Amino acid sequence: MKQLNGTALVLVLFIVFGFTFPTNVNKRVLKEIEKTFEVTDFKMEPIVVSDDLNAQLPAKISRENLYRVQGNQSLLGYAFMDQAPSKTAAFDYLVLFDANVKVINTKVLVYREEYGGEIGSKRWLKQFEGMTGGNRVSSETNIDVISGATISVNSMTKAMDELFQTIGILQEKGKL
Repeated sequence: MKQLNGTALVLVLFIVFGFTFPTNVNKRVLKEIEKTFEVTDFKMEPIVVSDDLNAQLPAKISRENLYRVQGNQSLLGYAFMDQAPSKTAAFDYLVLFDANVKVINTKVLVYREEYGGEIGSKRWLKQFEGMTGGNRVSSETNIDVISGATISVNSMTKAMDELFQTIGILQEKGKL
């Protein structure tokens, strides 16, 4: 019986903590928000969408990946965190939007592969700045490719395209 209770406890802990970002990623997110919005005092409010609306969204929204960033009683912007697949692992990324839901910063937080990490360069990520829910992106049309990082470039570009489509839908529905 003790072994069963121990197994159940491990399973519950995995379910509760296994689907959130690791602590070091959260620290990086907070640091990036402070730097981007030039604030030290802010709060992050999760944006909750219904299951019906979430089923329509290309990028799925959970209580752990899309936030309103509030500072001094005013909306600073929005933060979106997610993972995208690379060749054998996934990488964590962050997209920060201003109050008008325009991209002001994109950052690869953790990259877990030997190759392809160039997508984390500020120069490459700047391509997404200024984009909104009305934009579409593709590595075949308007996003530069990086030799040796094809899989990661395509993955990040697809994730951003799905995010922009999702942001557009959420704006249409009055959620942002």
